[in-house]
Amino acid sequence: MTTAVTEPFGPLDPFVHPALFYRDEEEYLDGTLPFVRDGLEAGEPVAVAVPGKNLALIRDALGDDAAAVRLLDMRDAGRNPGRIIPGVLRAFADAQPAGRRVRIIGEPIWAGRSESEYPACAQHEALINAAFQGRTATILCPYDVVQLPEHMVADAYATHPTVIHPGSRTEQDSAAYAPGDVVSRYNEPLVPVEDAVTFAFDSDSLSHARHVAVGEGARLGLVGVKLDDLALATAELATNSVVHGGGSGVLRLWTEDGYVVCEVRDEGRLADILAGRRPVPRDQRGGRGMLLVNLIADLVRVHRSDTGTTVRCWFAR
Repeated sequence: MTTAVTEPFGPLDPFVHPALFYRDEEEYLDGTLPFVRDGLEAGEPVAVAVPGKNLALIRDALGDDAAAVRLLDMRDAGRNPGRIIPGVLRAFADAQPAGRRVRIIGEPIWAGRSESEYPACAQHEALINAAFQGRTATILCPYDVVQLPEHMVADAYATHPTVIHPGSRTEQDSAAYAPGDVVSRYNEPLVPVEDAVTFAFDSDSLSHARHVAVGEGARLGLVGVKLDDLALATAELATNSVVHGGGSGVLRLWTEDGYVVCEVRDEGRLADILAGRRPVPRDQRGGRGMLLVNLIADLVRVHRSDTGTTVRCWFAR
């Protein structure tokens, strides 16, 4: 069972969020380099967060100007799509003087993203519009229309209010723009894994849930920092279940494609579509659990329904 998005996506102005469609390296550079150089000439802070190969293309083409740009490999910084808004986009934008326009190139979707990752990618692109609503920023998102499947390109029209077609530098309104529909459509049920280690917990067994996760994570091959991250994520999610999810929950762990997967289900209703994706003010008490999980996990998927919430996290072995 899925739940439609109830929070409105309001007017974006002065926020600008175009998709740049490209077919080859020439069109990629033709669309990205002027964007970067125009920003630098205007005195605007500029960041580029794209996959490694494309990052090298832009860096080499910029020459000496590259030193004035914040360069990030999205394969590392945005491996978990849920980390991109708070850990990459807002982290850069919020560090700049208030009111100054920032320019960011963000390429979170590339050929090779797994089927498990893509729903979180599509939701991320849709949620940028809510996270930056009313902010003075421009975020350009390149899409390789040759290598990406047709449905991913179609989703880009729904998650971006404007688009730039291959070989063009002119933005056009997207008639298919409907970010709320994308968030709802990819709110996919996360089917329970039958052979997973399962532990039901409540307020009296929170610490035991963490011990179960650590023991099973170690048995499945996690060590060092990754095992610590699993323990921390489990503690945060289980605590959220007890405090906000009806007082109890169910923890499950298993392996999948080289990852240890941790899942927590409860009967709470997670209504905030940006939960875990917006930075938390330093003076705010609490409210950091989902944000912390997004920052440390390799992938986070969430399913919300009227009867409960499931949060599933992947940790590379």
